[in-house]
Amino acid sequence: MGKELSTREENYSEWYNELVVKADLAEHSAVKGCMVIKPYGYAIWEKMQQALDKMFKDTGHVNAYFPLFIPKSFFSKEASHVAGFAKECAVVTHYRLKTAEDGSIVVDETAKLDEELIVRPTSETIIWNTYKGWIQSYRDLPILVNQWANVVRWEMRTRLFLRTTEFLWQEGHTAHATADEAIAETEQMLNVYADFAEQWMAVPVIKGIKTANERFAGAIETYCIESLMQDGKALQAGTSHFLGQNFAKAFDVKFANKEGKQDFVWATSWGVSTRLMGALVMSHSDDKGLVLPPKLAPFQVVIVPIYKGDEQLAQINEVANKMKKAMEAKGISVKYDNRDNQRPGWKFAEYELKGVPVRIAIGGRDLENGTVEVARRDTLEKETLLQADIENKIEHLLQQIQDNLFQKALAMREAKTYHADSYEEFKKILDETPGFVMAHWDGTSETEQKIKEETKATIRCIPLNNKKEEGKCIYSGKPSNQRVVFAKAY
Repeated sequence: MGKELSTREENYSEWYNELVVKADLAEHSAVKGCMVIKPYGYAIWEKMQQALDKMFKDTGHVNAYFPLFIPKSFFSKEASHVAGFAKECAVVTHYRLKTAEDGSIVVDETAKLDEELIVRPTSETIIWNTYKGWIQSYRDLPILVNQWANVVRWEMRTRLFLRTTEFLWQEGHTAHATADEAIAETEQMLNVYADFAEQWMAVPVIKGIKTANERFAGAIETYCIESLMQDGKALQAGTSHFLGQNFAKAFDVKFANKEGKQDFVWATSWGVSTRLMGALVMSHSDDKGLVLPPKLAPFQVVIVPIYKGDEQLAQINEVANKMKKAMEAKGISVKYDNRDNQRPGWKFAEYELKGVPVRIAIGGRDLENGTVEVARRDTLEKETLLQADIENKIEHLLQQIQDNLFQKALAMREAKTYHADSYEEFKKILDETPGFVMAHWDGTSETEQKIKEETKATIRCIPLNNKKEEGKCIYSGKPSNQRVVFAKAY
């Protein structure tokens, strides 16, 4: 089949890159730094979208769409925001092409834009400029809007799903009458993301707050969920920002409060992107290929017939289609693969590579005995089950697989979470057994920056509800009242 993967042990990075391509999730495109998300990968993203979209709507949010292009002048209105994104912006300067004398296509120099347009790296500026026309009074608040979109952040070193110049995401942008309401919204959305990661992706996360160095450009507070991959590197899986009145002041968005006084609106923004696909692949997959949690698998069960001759295939077809119908009535997605151009062994390897949670094989002997062979992708265990009541057995099995993947990922994270009390110990852990390192920090940006420069490790977050504990900063020796989470990250 030509589908042998590198192993995680040999080269984790190579294993990931190969797996994304060989499992048909995505591929590099002709546009440098951009990817093509293939149908199988996009089907997983659609499942993520559907689940998140429902969670957003269940918490009172509605979807809208804002322009891809943002006037350059909008960025200069919020100084810290533009500073944070300036080096990543793609800029549109002209609006027309023309044919040169030699027949080549060139930019028409006479078609220069009066004001350059930025291809959105994020939409705070265009949205807050728009909200100015939507908000006059407290009666217009809150505004709870989400946008599903693509964004562009120019990248020099790219990696499928994890870091590409263009990626897909959702971005929520909300407006509130009080700071307390905005903070409650920020925390609520962080909890939505954590629930999605743990209950759908089967990925355990730490909820926390970013340090000033790692905060979103233009935010007062950035909340995040941090996950740990099998190689001991952290991956930020979602962020939710309390923006205070920064953008309202930049775009002069005021409202008349209940007392009739003018006040600036309070804002939040929050988002997750297709890098969740990278987190999904790296959290659960093995050296044989993808391992997908049932809730996000494009199809949860594949049925493969093993037959001799058309007559036996016809009999198996009848049994398989009946089982498929019974499982689908339970809400289970099933693919019956009775193509005759590939052998069963090839199909088994293909579905193993693609991470299908459950594989059912039916052969001639199974027809006689009223049985099927059931293989689960997470543990690679096989068992023979009776065809009768198969839909209930598979429903139960899928839940078991979902739970098992979460517990396995949680056990891995716990095994790779360390405590360091000295800088030597800290560096040794990062070099030899990377993971989350819980260590004391003096609270200064200078110390954080020096640790990052010397070890490439960043403070992933200050965990919410963190246990207070007196100690000394591993770098400066100054007093500290809590440990924070350090790690090298994607």
